[in-house]
Amino acid sequence: MDFLLQEAGVLFQLVSGHLLLWDLLFAVIIVFFERRNPKSVWAWLLLLLFVPVLGFVLYLLVGQDFRKRKLFQLKGLEDRMSQMVRKQEHQIKNREFRNHQGEAEDFADLMMYNLETSGALVSDNNKIDIFTDGNEKFDALIEDMRKAEKFIHMQYYIIKNDVLFQRIAEVLKERAASGVQVRILYDGMGGRFTSAKCWKRLKEAGIESAEFFPPLFGRFQLRINYRNHRKIVVIDNKVAYVGGFNVGREYIDLDEKFGHWRDTHLRIRGNAVLGLQLRFIMDWNYCAKENLLERSELLEQADFLGKNELPMDGEGCKVQIISSGPDHPNEQIRDNYLKLISAAKKSIYIQTPYFIPDEAILAALKLAIYSGVNVHIMIPCKPDHPFVYWATYSYIGEMVMAGAKCYTYDKGFLHSKGVIADGKAFCYGTANMDIRSFALNFEVNATVYDEEKAREMEELFQKDLEDCTRITRDMYAGRSLWIRLREQVSRLLSPLM
Repeated sequence: MDFLLQEAGVLFQLVSGHLLLWDLLFAVIIVFFERRNPKSVWAWLLLLLFVPVLGFVLYLLVGQDFRKRKLFQLKGLEDRMSQMVRKQEHQIKNREFRNHQGEAEDFADLMMYNLETSGALVSDNNKIDIFTDGNEKFDALIEDMRKAEKFIHMQYYIIKNDVLFQRIAEVLKERAASGVQVRILYDGMGGRFTSAKCWKRLKEAGIESAEFFPPLFGRFQLRINYRNHRKIVVIDNKVAYVGGFNVGREYIDLDEKFGHWRDTHLRIRGNAVLGLQLRFIMDWNYCAKENLLERSELLEQADFLGKNELPMDGEGCKVQIISSGPDHPNEQIRDNYLKLISAAKKSIYIQTPYFIPDEAILAALKLAIYSGVNVHIMIPCKPDHPFVYWATYSYIGEMVMAGAKCYTYDKGFLHSKGVIADGKAFCYGTANMDIRSFALNFEVNATVYDEEKAREMEELFQKDLEDCTRITRDMYAGRSLWIRLREQVSRLLSPLM
């Protein structure tokens, strides 16, 4: 028996020694070979040092960098798009705007940045409807789907096979039976709530589907990072939807845990629809291994593509569709938020369920506050991810102490995501104000340059304040020791969230 115990002890020492060697190896990889944010590096080093086995497993699950700059590549239209980009750059540099002069002048540098870094065309002649209630949004969406004549492209991070999706699916089946092309794209993690049998039945009804980063082992998803968090619907290139609502019963106020779900979704008609259509096509091409750009009927409504011209002097809202993700060298949506914050001279309104800004956003907000800009930030009163919530509350406390007006939304769960600057422009869509949305997930937002719509967004924010509690300095300073401890631990781990 003593011999066996001695042998077990030697084996344990051997395994422990190898674990330390593996930890050392991963530490070297993180520090010297991967281009990471320094805060993220230190967080991983601490985790590997103090929790060797668990740290190793977590690194395999969420820490690997699958960044590929050419994960999605637009194969066609590049020459024509490039010509339009160059033409718009000339228009912006020479201030060739005839309408919306104020917004175009104030945010010309942001328009130029988006053109230069991602080829995001500035489209005009857009009409925008804003939805903050899930029932109203999905009622409008289903009505638009019923009118589809050629195709319906639908992409959501989460699709749950419950009462809402079943209602949508009935319409999709009816349109597919009428000859309409229907494609559904969903994320492998967010779509885990819907079974393979459900997708098989939809396929039998003539509906195509594709999955982004599917699980490797059944429903067990190893790849927690690099999820497709986009929510896009495009119908006949005439109308498109983008925003925060996913497909599930909680988004139409049927989940008692969350209560009223406060979100923001945009319904767009006009030239900006093309930007969302191209975004869907690129994601679909990657997931389904099919080149939809070869199908001319999917771009038939985009008449201006043949003219290599997208006019910027028409009536309606100016819009740029902004995509970001680990396939792109720039954090495009983060930079849009940052430019809007930096350009604001009077007011900044921010809504986000998760507020974990990087150093640049944090510094820009403080600089705005100290320069006399009124900064308002709204977050939920309840967590759906506890660690993320307490990290959020820690950063909110820092903003409160700096002089920002910060609020918790008490009526239900706040899931709205966006920034409004000076009542002239806003950027809303799928991206939260956190590091995960900035760098790790695939997101899409609409940046809108229009005073009337920006004012409408501000009014919606002001209306929400009726159901909010303001976080005062005294309230934040008086929080308990237990809350302070949760905040500090969560903030320390925030680069990993």
